[in-house]
Amino acid sequence: MSGNGQFGFDPEDFERVAREAGDGIRDMLGQAMKKANQSGVDVPWAGLFGAAPGKATAPEPETTGQKGDGVWAIYTVDETGTAGVDQVFATELDALRAHRDNVDPSRKVRFLPYGVSVGILSAGTDLPTEE
Repeated sequence: MSGNGQFGFDPEDFERVAREAGDGIRDMLGQAMKKANQSGVDVPWAGLFGAAPGKATAPEPETTGQKGDGVWAIYTVDETGTAGVDQVFATELDALRAHRDNVDPSRKVRFLPYGVSVGILSAGTDLPTEE
């Protein structure tokens, strides 16, 4: 008793109890997360304990625009709605610098991924209709 301190247990006993309690809590939380995943309930604190089993999603493939494979074009849309490219730049910053003093509302800047037709610039433009 004198070697175990005033409480009657040694530090190794305390570490063993704490380790077993930690394992029990971890098991209990794991079971709760498993039940929540099976029932389809979204558990807000589940992200703290790692990815839930069965919920791993495959990464989406990178698009051409996300990779940066393309050019920045300054283009003009005429009154018939047809787009024509005026200038092409490798970076957005260069295109915006070239376009900064623009006063023509029909002249715009847009990213064009490689393989996309320039005709896409004409699509979806809202042109004023004259009566």
